[in-house]
Amino acid sequence: MNCSISGEVPEEPVVSIKSGLLYEKRLIERHISDYGKCPVTGEELTMDDIVQVKTGKIVKPRSLTAASIPGMLGMFQNEWDALMLSNFALEQQLHTARQELSHALYQHDAACRVIARLKKERDEARSLLAQAERQAPLPASATTANVSALSNGKRAAESEDVGPGGKRMRPGVSDSIIAELTECNASLSQQRKKRQIPPTLAPIDALERYTQLSSHPLHKTNKPGITSIDINLSKDIVATGGVDSNAVLFNRTSGEILSTLSGHSKKVTSVKFVASNDVFLSGSADKTVRIWQRSEEGNYDCRHILKDHTAEVQAVTVHATNNYFVTASLDTTWCFYDLSAGLCLTQVEDPSNSMGYTSAAFHPDGLILGTGTNGATVRIWDVKSRGNVANFDGHTGAVTAISFSENGYFLATAAHDGVKLWDLRKLKNFRSFELYDQDTPTNSVDFDHSGSYLAIAGSDIRVYQVGSVKAEWNCIKTLPDLSGTGRATSVKFGPDARYLAVGSMDRNLRIFGLPEDDASTEP
Repeated sequence: MNCSISGEVPEEPVVSIKSGLLYEKRLIERHISDYGKCPVTGEELTMDDIVQVKTGKIVKPRSLTAASIPGMLGMFQNEWDALMLSNFALEQQLHTARQELSHALYQHDAACRVIARLKKERDEARSLLAQAERQAPLPASATTANVSALSNGKRAAESEDVGPGGKRMRPGVSDSIIAELTECNASLSQQRKKRQIPPTLAPIDALERYTQLSSHPLHKTNKPGITSIDINLSKDIVATGGVDSNAVLFNRTSGEILSTLSGHSKKVTSVKFVASNDVFLSGSADKTVRIWQRSEEGNYDCRHILKDHTAEVQAVTVHATNNYFVTASLDTTWCFYDLSAGLCLTQVEDPSNSMGYTSAAFHPDGLILGTGTNGATVRIWDVKSRGNVANFDGHTGAVTAISFSENGYFLATAAHDGVKLWDLRKLKNFRSFELYDQDTPTNSVDFDHSGSYLAIAGSDIRVYQVGSVKAEWNCIKTLPDLSGTGRATSVKFGPDARYLAVGSMDRNLRIFGLPEDDASTEP
């Protein structure tokens, strides 16, 4: 029996009680829902007029192609061909997807290169613009503006000349200041000729027995690292600058923290005491320098925030008069400041230095300034004329530290390749120390105040006896870096070289010296 619509054997047969015709259930249901009539007779028809017919299980006859072995082989061949065609199509799609991905990656790389080039051109244009604005002459009708800067809730109003575009114009170094610097130089040079090694200086055999005396966790644990150290020799106070953006003042004698100076937004890169008064300076990667003044209560308040640099401030160094100081920055400039006014008197840019400054130090007499660059060059400046009078080449990598000897003749510089010693009389390198492997930079170098010893910090701390141009400089003590980081970042001699203050990339300040039992036997 076949369906009256399809002419095939129905799977679910139903019959119409009106016409007696047989249908496939799904076909007649669709026809009734669409037309409401019998597809054959045309009379009105509803699903109530349809009765299901009960039948046995219907087995469809096998197709002719599967009824014989040749037919089955042909069917299998057709399925295999279809599978191969499908696999070929998938491989083509994969190849196309790979080509599109390769093209997209090439476009991305090209876009990154273009962006990098445009950023470089933008930075060069900004640098040239800033240089042009600094060199522009001050107009006769320059306006004067009062600007205020925060200082822990306090601020002194300052007046600065403003040039075209609102840029600050520097007043310059006056003749009276140059006379003051010259007089200081003459006085110190005269004193140096009469200088003798103090009898209280630690002897060589004492330094040979130096060991760690104490370790003090001064900075935060979540941002460990001490980047700079300075010591107030008259008061035996140690200052540290940290990656945690704080500067800490520590009384070594009592073992107490005197003050934690907060305010910088990025790591503190350089700290300096002003010896003659209770003033402290800090430079930071946030492009600012802060002048801190000790109050009657013993706290340090921020008196000035100096924002003359446009990149990280890498070094701060104080002039021998204690009235002026210099800052050096990665923006390729160094600034000469009046300390009491917190005012930048002049900002010096070297057109040949495109890498920026990484270190700076005044000569003990004060008329020479040494700066280290990111391009491995040491530049010597005449402070009075702000002219570059000498350059020392030969280092590899950024010059990380500079230290002048108190004798006025020797200059020690540290860089990635070690330490070099320079004779300022002949302007040449007379000795080099290649202390560590090529992956370990030398981070700090420091002459003691008498000029008798030289300390070097890298993966360890080494102390040398100062010789001469021809005589050997003997290593008298090697101290391990006990931080576990393998990187001592700063080292400084205490008064009379009686101890060494060492900072590393952990949070602890370490003091190395002679144990008390041995110290009691020293004269």
